[in-house]
Amino acid sequence: MSPAEPTEHQPTEPEPTEPAPGTAAPPPAADALPAVAPQLRELRRRASLTLEAAARTAGLSPAHLSRLETGQRQPSLPMLLTLARVYGTTVSELLGETVADRDAVVRAPDMEPTRAGGWTYWQAGASGRGMQALRVHVPHGAQGDIVRVHPGEEWLYVLTGRLRLHLGDTVHLLEPGDSAHFDSLTPHRIAAAERGGADFLFVHTLLQSPATALCLGGPTQGEPT
Repeated sequence: MSPAEPTEHQPTEPEPTEPAPGTAAPPPAADALPAVAPQLRELRRRASLTLEAAARTAGLSPAHLSRLETGQRQPSLPMLLTLARVYGTTVSELLGETVADRDAVVRAPDMEPTRAGGWTYWQAGASGRGMQALRVHVPHGAQGDIVRVHPGEEWLYVLTGRLRLHLGDTVHLLEPGDSAHFDSLTPHRIAAAERGGADFLFVHTLLQSPATALCLGGPTQGEPT
């Protein structure tokens, strides 16, 4: 009886296993991330920033940023968030994801009022833009003692009433038709100067930042957002 001929066994792929309950799934491999390198370079150039200037603003070395732009290194999520702010965009755009078209026009009936810190504001522009536009009503005595300091720029235009604007150590009394444009890193306070309150248009460049948290002081307890 002749010895049995060896049979060939085809290698089989291991069956995927589910993570045990209560354990986190392993993070994706680095090469599974989208190719962000071309986007990083293109968005930096679109922002008219040199490699050195962008790296300095993001708190990176030029060599590190260069490796990110050439695909030699993969950015972490915190690094993506930082670079998105530096380039005035979103993490989705950095990752090359398609952003849905936004309506260019906001109709008056679609502007739902939101209350925060005693103020009332209406979104006057599309969300997710690098520049956020609001129409704001501030009652007399609401948030007049809150000093704010944060990155970005702000522009406001008084519609009705009078507005008291504190910029650093200077106080400005703004009448209807007056406007102000300032760096948000300057300590500032905004308050109505009359008992009837004031209404104004407000534009800021706090990309993807909640207006209620950074500009209007956050919702007060018991107020809807």
